[in-house]
Amino acid sequence: QVQLVESGGGLVQTGDSLRLACATSGRTISSYSMGWFRQAPGKEREFVAGIVWSGGRTDYADSVKGRFTISRDNAKNTVYLQMNSLKPEDTAVYRCAASRLRTKIAANYDYWGQGTQVTVSS
Repeated sequence: QVQLVESGGGLVQTGDSLRLACATSGRTISSYSMGWFRQAPGKEREFVAGIVWSGGRTDYADSVKGRFTISRDNAKNTVYLQMNSLKPEDTAVYRCAASRLRTKIAANYDYWGQGTQVTVSS
């Protein structure tokens, strides 16, 4: 199995930066794609960014492209989401997930972390 643990969330102001981390474990993790999703109260869960563990190909939601960067550290088995120029609309619970496919569809992800709260005040 794959286990995912997020960290790095917090309360920041508009324009600030945060780096989220998703620590992974599992012997098959290198064959997965990793994604970051977020969900705000009253809103649908949305894809934020994704990365193929092996190869490093990335995908971004239009709303975060140019502000957020997804990356991975193979030695630490950790995926990061660097979030710059944060806006109030970025406020949400952020979760990382693992999928056998390169996909933006949440239903295609097999494993999920518990989530970390990001709050951006205006």
